[in-house]
Amino acid sequence: MSPGDEHDYRGREQGGRPDDPYSTLGGTRQTRTRLPDGDAGHPHARRPVRNSRSLVTITGVVVLLVAAIALANRGGGSGNDTSRAGKGAGTTGSAPTAATGTKPVQGKNGTIASGFAHDEQGAQSAAANYTVALGSAEMFNAGTRRGIIEATHDPAVASKLRADLDAAYSPAFYANVGLNDDGSTPPGLTFISRTVPVGTKVVEMDGDVATVEVWCTGLVGLAGEGATKPVTGTWFTISQKLRWVAGDWKITSSSQEEGPTPVSGDNRASAADEMAAAVDGFGGFTYAR
Repeated sequence: MSPGDEHDYRGREQGGRPDDPYSTLGGTRQTRTRLPDGDAGHPHARRPVRNSRSLVTITGVVVLLVAAIALANRGGGSGNDTSRAGKGAGTTGSAPTAATGTKPVQGKNGTIASGFAHDEQGAQSAAANYTVALGSAEMFNAGTRRGIIEATHDPAVASKLRADLDAAYSPAFYANVGLNDDGSTPPGLTFISRTVPVGTKVVEMDGDVATVEVWCTGLVGLAGEGATKPVTGTWFTISQKLRWVAGDWKITSSSQEEGPTPVSGDNRASAADEMAAAVDGFGGFTYAR
């Protein structure tokens, strides 16, 4: 992927960092200031804050949805539409991400929820669910990635995005996250890639168009004895521009930026087998709000 201009939705680092030539979608963006030559070990005791942060992004932002997002919007002319600074007079206020009393959607497009309400709650639900799907391990498989893109994106941008992502998920990229050249997981290891929405916020709502921000935390890496890319966590915010298409919300463009990131706690880092057991035993969410 080639570096883009300020309108190509690759996401911006907070604190005025320049755009990075790598995409973050579905895992293809590496933060330039956090890309070490190799990964440190994954100690079972508390990790130093600074060292863990550098390790987090080499594989963390790696998958957090994100190969899909920046690439989806490459070449678009409305890159600033989804920025936080772009709130207009019609901006709506934030609200707690809490139960609303409205029953969850019943439909599904493959494994992804569908049939969201044509209102603010529906837009937030769609954005949260799409964020989960785009940050999943299934994005690393060409076949399932195609289905995810088609289920979450406006058909007008889906085909171009699929082609861009097929090129982005190269043997070199797979190797960077510890996978085999074809994206398969090495024997004896478990690949983990999950994005977990922490909250949603409607930035703008105007009829059939909505801009929603999703604050997320995510996990990515390999669990198992001898893993060279241990599971790490990261925090980021996804901004999705949605359009009402054929009776449902679909993504037309997206961007990602780092944080807000809380101070690291005192939790002991779990052993590799604990992480593998967790991903096998705990299922992901398919509906939010």
